[in-house]
Amino acid sequence: MASPSTGRFSQDRLDAAAGQPPAITPLGWVRIGVRAVGIVAILIPLVVLHYVWRALRQSSPWPRLFLGWTGWIAGARADRIGTHVRRDVVFISNHISWIDILVIAGASGSAFVAKAEIRAAPVVGWLSTLNRTVFVSREDRTGVGEQIDRLREALADTWSVTIFPEGTTDDGRSLLPFKSSLLKILEPPPPGVVVQPLMLDYGTIGPEIAWLGNESGANNALRVLARRGNFRVGVQFLAPFSPSEFAGRKAIAAEARVRIAAALSAVLGHPAETFIGHDAWSSGAVAALHESSSASRVAAL
Repeated sequence: MASPSTGRFSQDRLDAAAGQPPAITPLGWVRIGVRAVGIVAILIPLVVLHYVWRALRQSSPWPRLFLGWTGWIAGARADRIGTHVRRDVVFISNHISWIDILVIAGASGSAFVAKAEIRAAPVVGWLSTLNRTVFVSREDRTGVGEQIDRLREALADTWSVTIFPEGTTDDGRSLLPFKSSLLKILEPPPPGVVVQPLMLDYGTIGPEIAWLGNESGANNALRVLARRGNFRVGVQFLAPFSPSEFAGRKAIAAEARVRIAAALSAVLGHPAETFIGHDAWSSGAVAALHESSSASRVAAL
């Protein structure tokens, strides 16, 4: 039976954002089990190969493969748009879900900076460590120097690093202000390194997939893995630029946000708004705010 709807969002979706465990049907648990078996089936040989490559001190191609395939098993179907720079590049992306890591890794082989909560997510947290993901905590303002050092190591090892400068996830239909602290890796820019903005688009299903409010990483993973069918994710690589042409990390972050906002606005058909925040999702206020925002856009037509 379909869940009752509150505005655009089902009650189950609002309950998940409020931190309640997902209501998973028996068939949903079957899907979780089938997908888990599929992930294990590909991971066992690929992880062995990964550690062999690392023991030989070679750059391992296997994380890109098993992260991308894990995303496919989880239901993500990535549509890559544009051409990505293959080495000496810092990707700057909007951030919606732990699925982001899987689809970007599959498309580019990039290492990552991701919020610390992803480290605790089932399977995905451990997988991310194999691809040299640097986990950061929004509350840990004293560890930025160590995080920058790990970022530089990851860039040297994998040739590319993806940074999510929003500092947390959004709903896939809006953006947060970009924080620039982790872009200190570009002060000064390493020789030959460029910045390439990247826009992720989950379409209208973005708020359903997104990790929002008080939902835990484990609950979000279960909810996504229990879904029926698959979903499209647009991975749009925008035009790269040289960070040396901008006056420091704040200017670099601002330029990347302008380009990502323009690409997102083109997809939405209207200017991308600022994300209303996790508190609005956890309290359930998002339903009323969404209706008010939609009415305002209609009135402006």
